[in-house]
Amino acid sequence: MPIFTIGIACVVVLVLIIANIRIVPQSDAFIIERLGTYSSTWQTGLHAKLPFIDSVSNRVSLKEKVLDFPPQPVITKDNVTMNIDTVVYMQITDPKLYTYGVENPMTAIETLTATTLRNIIGELELDATLTSRDVINTKMRSILDEATDPWGIKVNRVEVKNIMPPEAIRDAMEKQMRAERERREKILVAEGQKQSEILVAEGKKQSRILEAEAEKEARIRRAEGEARAILEVQKATADGLRMIREAGIDDAVIKLRSLETMEKAANGQATKIIVPADFQNLAGIVSSISEIAKGSGK
Repeated sequence: MPIFTIGIACVVVLVLIIANIRIVPQSDAFIIERLGTYSSTWQTGLHAKLPFIDSVSNRVSLKEKVLDFPPQPVITKDNVTMNIDTVVYMQITDPKLYTYGVENPMTAIETLTATTLRNIIGELELDATLTSRDVINTKMRSILDEATDPWGIKVNRVEVKNIMPPEAIRDAMEKQMRAERERREKILVAEGQKQSEILVAEGKKQSRILEAEAEKEARIRRAEGEARAILEVQKATADGLRMIREAGIDDAVIKLRSLETMEKAANGQATKIIVPADFQNLAGIVSSISEIAKGSGK
C-alpha cells in the first residue's frame, strides 16, 4: 500500500512538472502572472512555472502585423465626403505594456486611425487630398506611433490604400481628365504642324541660300575668268611691245613702213592718197634714212 501511494504521488508530481513546463517559440513572448499579479515575461526558450501559483496571462506575437481597416467616411475642408481605406503596419515592442496598457488594442488602434484620418483630411481640400498621399501617410504614422507608444506598440508605416470620392466627383474628374487629354492632343497636333511648317520654311530658306551662294560663286568665277582674259591680253600686248623694243624697231621705222604701205596703195587703181598730218616729218625721216644709206655706200 505505501509503495502504491508513493508511486501515485510520483506520477502526480511528474504530471504537474510536465504540465508546467513551457517552450516559448521564436518571435513570441509569454506574460506570466503569479497569484493574479504580473510576474515576468518569458522570451524564447524553455521555462517552468509553479503549479497553481503561476499562470500564462497572455501569449504575444512579436511579428509585424498588417491591419487593413475598412473604409472610413471623412469630410474634406471644402465639404466633400469620401471614403478612405488605410493600412497600418505595427509591431509589439513591449508585451507587458501591450497586455496591460489598453483593453482590446486592435480596436483601439482602428478607432485611433479613423479619428486621426478625419482630423488630417479635415484640413485639406479635395484636390490636395487626392495628391498628398505621402503627406497623409507621414502625418498619420507620426501621430499613431506617438499615441500607441504607451501600449507597447510601434507603428512602422501607414498607407492610404484607396480614396473613393462620391460618384458625382468621379464623373467630374473623368470629364476633366478627358478634356485635359483632348487639350494635350490638340496641342501636340498643333506643335507637330508648327514644327512641320518650320522645317519646310527652313528647307526653302536653305535652298534659296544655296542658290544664292551658287549664283554668287558663278559670278565670281565669271569675273575671275574675264579678269584673267584681260590680263592675258594685256600680257600679250606687253610682250609684243617688249619684243618690238628688243628688235630695235622705233617710231621712225614704224612710220617708214606706213609710207611703204601708202606707196603700194598708190600703185593700184586708187586715185587719191590720204597723207597723214605729219607727212613732212615722215619725209624728213625718209631723207635722213637715204643719206645714211648713201654714206654707207661710200
